[in-house]
Amino acid sequence: MTTTPTRTTTPYRSALHPARAGFLRLLRAEWTKFWTVRAWLLVLAVAAVVTVVVCELGASGSSTSGGPPVVTGPGGEVVNDAFRFNHRPLTGDGTVTARVTGLKSTDGKALEPWAKAGIIVKSSLKQGSSYAAVMATPDHGVRLQWNFTHDKAGPSSDLTKAPQWLRLKRAGDSLTAYESVDGQKWTRVGEVRLGGLPATVQVGLFLGTPNHQIVRRSFGGSSETAGSGEATGTFDHLTLQGTSTDSTWTATDIGGPALNGSPDNRRPGTTTVTPTGTYTLTGRGDIAPDETIPDIVQMSFQGIFVGLLFMVALGTLFVTTEYKRGLIRTTFTATPSRLKVLAAKATVIGAITFTTGLLATAIGFTLAQRALHSNGFKPPEYPDFSLLDHPALRAVVGSAVLLSLVAVLALSLGVVLRNSAGTIATLVVLVILPQILSFAIPLGAAQWLLRVTPAAAFAVQQGVTYYPQVQHNCLPESGCYPLSPYNGLAVLVAYTVAALLLAAWTVRRRDA
Repeated sequence: MTTTPTRTTTPYRSALHPARAGFLRLLRAEWTKFWTVRAWLLVLAVAAVVTVVVCELGASGSSTSGGPPVVTGPGGEVVNDAFRFNHRPLTGDGTVTARVTGLKSTDGKALEPWAKAGIIVKSSLKQGSSYAAVMATPDHGVRLQWNFTHDKAGPSSDLTKAPQWLRLKRAGDSLTAYESVDGQKWTRVGEVRLGGLPATVQVGLFLGTPNHQIVRRSFGGSSETAGSGEATGTFDHLTLQGTSTDSTWTATDIGGPALNGSPDNRRPGTTTVTPTGTYTLTGRGDIAPDETIPDIVQMSFQGIFVGLLFMVALGTLFVTTEYKRGLIRTTFTATPSRLKVLAAKATVIGAITFTTGLLATAIGFTLAQRALHSNGFKPPEYPDFSLLDHPALRAVVGSAVLLSLVAVLALSLGVVLRNSAGTIATLVVLVILPQILSFAIPLGAAQWLLRVTPAAAFAVQQGVTYYPQVQHNCLPESGCYPLSPYNGLAVLVAYTVAALLLAAWTVRRRDA
């Protein structure tokens, strides 16, 4: 019996002394390679110019006309502040207590998940004024919310099982919320401080429900069901401890009968009181951030999508050209460590594309913002972002990082595939195609694509904050992504690191 010896592949090793492969020398060599190829410099320059031009043209093509007056909150953000309010003035410190015994939709349909009934301390009856409220919701239990953008969950509670007692205690600028299931044993929900709270505030019962809006999208098109909701809340055991200049409760629609300026909301709310002290409030509207405003930060970066193609080409050609012409053998002969060569190439292409991308995105954003302002996107409805304002700065730097990471990803796949066309096609499928498909396929599939592919990194361009206490339809075509900006960018980082590791393994196992 003849035994065939097993052959093993030994990773390539240069015979040259390692001292000749200093990393700084390699960086200088790779830097020189890039800057001596005029075609690459031309591609880099065209990428920067095209990015800036498309950013400005995209913004110039968007316009808006004057709509209903907007309401801004204490922090300057656009908010919804329209609800049914049963109130009395409170001067100085005091405590308001009530029991929520029911919350339902007036049309018999399911309640909106963020419908709310509870008690509130509001600095005035003016829309957008500061407030703190403790409330019961159908799907999210008891919540403490204040100044529109802040939300804190209370201990688990369910209105379908038992009435819910709520309490707000004022001590100066501090407001402390409590909840109870029996009115005897109270659980602290949380404490907030409202700076500049006046001596006399308005306190009492409130009721609101967000507008109903459902978007469905299939391969055949999209459909939207929208309408203004109306809810009814019942309360009892309403008490106020403290100094009040009015002995009776007054019913008011904050924002007036035409809540949020919508014709569907012109019917005013109602309040009834029984001799036994049961209050029934019926109304509509919401007290929450307004997330229907277009994202003018994201609208300023339309050129990134085009610039990305140039960075993919640069990252690919920076390595596949050497493989195609056989020059990679010379590089590896002169350098003992192939991993150092790979690291040097990745560092150089990453630094060049980041620097160029940062310059292009900064200029493009500035010009796009100027164009948007000229077309009606002005304060107070739309914020006036400078280049150094958050989230504009994050979007500018993040977009440059996105371009740089994609270039490094292309270089890594170029090492693995050793083919320019195959590498570029792979990057188009991974990064660009999911972004295009997300505009047309069903929302569930679109959001899945934008979570698991490198296209998730486009989330770094989001300028609108999406708050968890607001139900909203996250549509890719509106600039909304399922992941947060940094989490989305982390997906691309993970792909890039994985590709670099695969390239490192490949370059050690294959011959040049």
